[in-house]
Amino acid sequence: MDPSKVNIEPSWKKALSKEFEKPYFDNILMTLEERKQTGATIYPDEANVYKAFELTPFDDVKVVILGQDPYHNPGEAMGLSFSVPVGVRVPPSLKNIYKELEKDVIFELPGHGDLTHWANQGVFLLNAMLTVEHKSAGAHKKIGWQLFTDAVIKKLSDEREGLVFLFWGRFAQSKLTLVDQLKHNVLCAAHPSPLARNAFSGCKHFSKTNEYLEAQGKQTIEWQV
Repeated sequence: MDPSKVNIEPSWKKALSKEFEKPYFDNILMTLEERKQTGATIYPDEANVYKAFELTPFDDVKVVILGQDPYHNPGEAMGLSFSVPVGVRVPPSLKNIYKELEKDVIFELPGHGDLTHWANQGVFLLNAMLTVEHKSAGAHKKIGWQLFTDAVIKKLSDEREGLVFLFWGRFAQSKLTLVDQLKHNVLCAAHPSPLARNAFSGCKHFSKTNEYLEAQGKQTIEWQV
């Protein structure tokens, strides 16, 4: 794959140029095209697959929040982990994130689930898989996206300093080996899903993130959305 043909934000295109040249990335694009040809509905829409990269350029990243799959219901996936567009019902996991924010920092419950404001401040809302199929969670788990997003995490770890990585749940924590914990702050907690039976509550990751950023001399995150 010619990197110039990948429609991704310029700083990320430069940082990841070698990944776009690898056979696995060709395979991702080929598989997506084949699935479309068979009539599969893929989320998010093509314009939003790299939305997290578009809103949070490589040098602007301060915090990484790793999700797993995009949402697989119509109108929900927008290319940012845990986020849904304004007007879409706030998903259960995000509701629990909001509840923790209410307890942890100054935060008023919003009537929407759009986290674009976080992304614009340097919160990189990355899903391990960048695409999914209608009503089929994990449909693209094995097409190569994890090779790509693992490379993204490692590139951030290797070339940046003083980032905060928020790894919620076992899946996210399986990526711990990609991060140099001598250079970065890694915070782990249970997943905010209701299936985790409220184990996410009390993690205080949002205040801890800002304390760390402040100690690094960086602008803190305004969590209100």
